[in-house]
Amino acid sequence: MTQHSVPSSKLPQTGTSIFTVMSQMAAECGAINLSQGFPDFPVDPALIDLAAKYMKEGHNQYAPMAGLSALREAIAEKTRRLHGRTYNPETEVTVTAGATQAIFTAITTLVKEEDEVLIFSPAYDCYAPPVLLCGGKPVFAELRAPDFCPDWDEVKRRVNRKTKLIIINTPHNPSGTVWTEDDMRELEKIVVSTGAFVLSDEVYEHIVFDGAEHHSAARFEALAAHSVITASFGKTFHATGWKMGYAIAPEALMREFRKVHQYLVFCVNHPLQRALADYLADEKNYLNVSPMYEARRDYFIKALEGSRFKVVPAQGTYFQLLNYSEISKKSEVKFAEELTRKHGVASIPVSVFYPQPQEQRILRFCFAKHPDTLASAAEKLKAL
Repeated sequence: MTQHSVPSSKLPQTGTSIFTVMSQMAAECGAINLSQGFPDFPVDPALIDLAAKYMKEGHNQYAPMAGLSALREAIAEKTRRLHGRTYNPETEVTVTAGATQAIFTAITTLVKEEDEVLIFSPAYDCYAPPVLLCGGKPVFAELRAPDFCPDWDEVKRRVNRKTKLIIINTPHNPSGTVWTEDDMRELEKIVVSTGAFVLSDEVYEHIVFDGAEHHSAARFEALAAHSVITASFGKTFHATGWKMGYAIAPEALMREFRKVHQYLVFCVNHPLQRALADYLADEKNYLNVSPMYEARRDYFIKALEGSRFKVVPAQGTYFQLLNYSEISKKSEVKFAEELTRKHGVASIPVSVFYPQPQEQRILRFCFAKHPDTLASAAEKLKAL
């Protein structure tokens, strides 16, 4: 019998994503899936009609590598209107196959062997693996419960001459917190003093609550000069399966970004780009997203009244953390599994977002769901 050679793993510590694991468990158990971050309500029919229109008109072949000019112009105009910075749509905006591809491309563009990359944990799971694949070293600065605010003294201790890149995410997944202007100013000082680049993951840019404001890296002169900003149409327009996003950066950075981009995907979905360009023309289509999700957050929290979960309302994103310390002493993974299998609600343990699991008895629940879904989940959670 021929022995098949097994390649040595470039990511030996990486297994199946927790999002896949919990969603599969939810399906097997018939549980309400509040784990993975996707809506269970439809995309705006107007946006669907636009996509169908352009497919029927025959726009089904390759788009330009960097994206359709009309969409890049719409992105640049939205950024100028909201954040006061002008990006050249021809040289500083690229349409990507979702934000994950944009993040992978940015990391691959910037990180070389032995470079250090500062990541704030708890962190979304797509940051560290590309750093490792590039031969870089992830370095973590911890955001501590319950407020998950950055400790800038700790950050300054972590940054050194090897720090090539700092990855930030605001509004922040999984904590639901939003960085303040002061936070961004502190980051800007570090960037100016060290010359490090910044990857600013802003996929929840249009989902902030209670009068809070999203402070994009684009708003800060020196920060913008060092930053690749990534964003997601899928998150904003409830179409995560479309995998449509974008990146903006100064021309010199974007030139290098596109060198990698063209060999990862070359270009992305043509008819959807045309549809999104038209849809962005009406700013209400993205400015009305925050109030809609704030109402769902409030509905979910209200439905949980009387439960033994501790709730600190999310400031942004469509995730709500719930502390179960008055219910169980089990680890977050064990309790999340029990909650799914025995009580019919799937969530994500926050401990898995850390490089070394931190047991704080906190689970993350997605409230980007129909009110009936949230009400049913809340009833099950209140029974604990």
